[in-house]
Amino acid sequence: MDMTEAHDDSFGIEVILPDGDKPAPCCPHGPALLFEKVSKGGETGRRFYACSACRDRKDCKFFQWEDEKVSEARLLARESENQSKRPPFTQQEYCNRFRKFSSLPLDEKKFCQDCQILLLPGECEAHSSHRSTVVTVAQLRRPSVLLRPLDNKKSNAQYLFTDRSSHFLLDTLAALGYRKVLCVGTPRLQELIKLRNLEQKHEPMKSLLLDIDFRYAQFYSQDEFCHYNMFNHHFFGGEASSAVLQAFLTESGGEKVVMVADPPFGGLVKPLANSFSLISKTWRKLQSSDSSNADMPMMWIFPYFFEPRILECLPSFTMLDYQVDYDNHPLYKHGKTGRKQSPVRLFTNISPKDVVLPKEEGYRFCSVCQRFVWSLNKHCAKCNVCPSKDGREWRHCSTCGKCVKPSWRHCQSCGRCALPDHPCGHAQEKEGCFNCGSLKHKRKACPLKDTHRVSGHRSNVKNSGGKNVSHKPLLKAKGKRKSGAARRAKKMAALSM
Repeated sequence: MDMTEAHDDSFGIEVILPDGDKPAPCCPHGPALLFEKVSKGGETGRRFYACSACRDRKDCKFFQWEDEKVSEARLLARESENQSKRPPFTQQEYCNRFRKFSSLPLDEKKFCQDCQILLLPGECEAHSSHRSTVVTVAQLRRPSVLLRPLDNKKSNAQYLFTDRSSHFLLDTLAALGYRKVLCVGTPRLQELIKLRNLEQKHEPMKSLLLDIDFRYAQFYSQDEFCHYNMFNHHFFGGEASSAVLQAFLTESGGEKVVMVADPPFGGLVKPLANSFSLISKTWRKLQSSDSSNADMPMMWIFPYFFEPRILECLPSFTMLDYQVDYDNHPLYKHGKTGRKQSPVRLFTNISPKDVVLPKEEGYRFCSVCQRFVWSLNKHCAKCNVCPSKDGREWRHCSTCGKCVKPSWRHCQSCGRCALPDHPCGHAQEKEGCFNCGSLKHKRKACPLKDTHRVSGHRSNVKNSGGKNVSHKPLLKAKGKRKSGAARRAKKMAALSM
């Protein structure tokens, strides 16, 4: 099932954030998210629940209408399936296993590559037909190298920071005075913190990894890892894990806390922002009264083309020019030419002027913008901003009154800048309000949005005669449609030209 925050000419899917009044049904990935189909003209479809972590029903088949009555037998079957997908051991059992494993002689420290698990002596025979390898002490300290990265782009793809990016992030946070780092989906950063602590060359830092990949529980204590879904703010360990987070967020002894999050790039921005806001709210409650209105310092790592959505959800954030790159991603790598540059950036509520970007890598400080920018991001006196988002030098269009990408040209027919071979005359149709068609606002700010929702609901009730009529899933449009990932990839490829 593909669910995107974007929309095409026919309909869009909107995420409805939980308000706390009604518990959501659960799939193996925790509480499901509530979605609503919005058609052109503002009519709303029947709401439904779907998996929070997977955007394709091949990865998680969970689906339930919001108003659907689920039988007791189906609920029991669902709970049985959820149980079968849980980790084979509890966090405490993983910790006990790790202590036993660490005490073994080197030649007995085996790791099953097929099952992705550390093997104790009595378990080797059961895995005799599997591929296994001897584990060194160095590998135990870098589990992200030992474990096979998950690679499903629509659910749990794992792209791991290069050493360059990891060291930059950690050096920057240390220079800013942070001594506690909440690592949300950033296992490489957690590893580097622990390795530096062992070297004893830097001031020690504490870290807590929150990750949906339960395999990391094999390598960390209960105070260092929590099995967590960042799309629905769900702790699989329940209250015990929530207590671990609260203890970590408490800034005792002047230890400042910062969060660094690296979500899957196919994830929905709105639920991610909601989870990060809930973490910030927990942090705020634990601080002294003078911090009651402050936000928890955060860094969110995401592609630059998500900037409008992130800033819409978290207005206090700023996108920095620093290019984050990954070891195991074929495209997201740091470089000096436009097409080879990583599109991944840092979004943060930390003051931009305080995040010093390395001069030796091509960054400079703009005294007007009061932030560090990429060398090709030249300040525009007319816009009074360093405008480039993608690493190339943008140019100012006097007609549009703003800076645009170097490959774009002004189109008199469309009244805007676009690629020379763009479909002329169609651009304006996609702009403006998806609800009423006005070009003065977007659908979320439409004064008629709620009116359409109420009238649409009444119409549905009237047409069904008040009965719970079965419908086909509203996600299936007429004809074959490309997946949301495919549509976004095609769109971003066109925009980056």
